[in-house]
Amino acid sequence: MDDTLAQNQRLKAAIHFTSGQICQTIAADCGSEFSRQTIAAIAETTYRQCVSIADIFAKDLEAFARHAKRNTINVDDVKLVSRRSTALSTYVQQKSEELASAHQEQKEKRKKNSAKRKHQETEDED
Repeated sequence: MDDTLAQNQRLKAAIHFTSGQICQTIAADCGSEFSRQTIAAIAETTYRQCVSIADIFAKDLEAFARHAKRNTINVDDVKLVSRRSTALSTYVQQKSEELASAHQEQKEKRKKNSAKRKHQETEDED
């Protein structure tokens, strides 16, 4: 519980810091200023929106897995949930392909290493 609280506090602080940075950039461009209260309100609204979206995503992921009669959420479920946003869907698809490629390479390396070990063992026996 303490880890979750600490993690949420770090996330809130990061959002607050980033919101402040964005507000400073906008203020410099427009020649105006943002009050501390305004920045805090923007940060809190952003945090709540992120938590809300994460909750919706989690429920959707669970529903997709349950619909497929699985207990485990997999990549296909994530792809389905990300389809609402073209940019997110593209990113998820790209990362999925990268992970699949890396997994395939690892699998091939393990297969080669296993074959080498078997070959060495048979030579050692002779």
